Amino acid sequence: MPELPEVESIRCQLEPLIAGKTILTGDSFRSKKFLQAKLASGFYVKKVERRGKYLILKLEKELNQKIKFKELIIHLGMTGSVSVVEEKPDDLYIRAQWQLNDGKILLFRDIRRFGRIAVVDPGDYKSLPTLNSIGPEPFDPKLTAVSFYEALSSSRSQIKTKLLSQRIIAGLGNIYVDESLWRSKINPVARRIGKERSQKLLISIREVLHEAIENGGTTFRDYRTPDGLTGKNQHNLDCYGRAGEACKSCSSILKNRVIGQRSTTWCPQCQIS
Repeated sequence: MPELPEVESIRCQLEPLIAGKTILTGDSFRSKKFLQAKLASGFYVKKVERRGKYLILKLEKELNQKIKFKELIIHLGMTGSVSVVEEKPDDLYIRAQWQLNDGKILLFRDIRRFGRIAVVDPGDYKSLPTLNSIGPEPFDPKLTAVSFYEALSSSRSQIKTKLLSQRIIAGLGNIYVDESLWRSKINPVARRIGKERSQKLLISIREVLHEAIENGGTTFRDYRTPDGLTGKNQHNLDCYGRAGEACKSCSSILKNRVIGQRSTTWCPQCQIS
């Protein structure tokens, strides 16, 4: 599933392609998850933002001499991608499309159909429970070492499960949780960590995400940016996907286990507690 760095990489490429354009029409695959695509018709794309793993297109339209605002929400699911093309390809996996006033078409492609499209009033995310309860952005200055520690301490769940929940911090998935826990030398099954280690974890999360964004995200199979290119961060991973290989820090063999129904890689020597 595309995580924060992948969605941010998509956002950075997508915004200059569609900001300032008007959506003439919208159409979608016959599924409740995509039907709202047509509700964006007639709106002007002001800008493209990101919240956690969600793309948010800020829309405006003049109606009865008043400006009407909406948000087009795109969640990529496991295999979703967006692109801007001159002509629609003959592709069975196109789930939604928007005709733009410059003649180009914004496409949403999703092989496994785990993605989601919604058009909502600004900030009204009741129909999107994960987005509605999402935690702070990792790079938000308001997310301090103290507030992060307090949020982690509010639950007795295993720390990997806490980080994946999206309620404590937004945008992390399996890849970057494993990478961040390895870098901060924290056992993924730990339930409590002290203030100092919590601060180290927050620093590691920010470092890992920043590096991944700089590398255009991580591609193992499906993820592509709007220009069709793969990310490069898969060549920069220290822990995720390397079970059975030597730890880059201590040379012990990295282990794999399932935590909260998610495959997890960690070092039994470096990440003892």
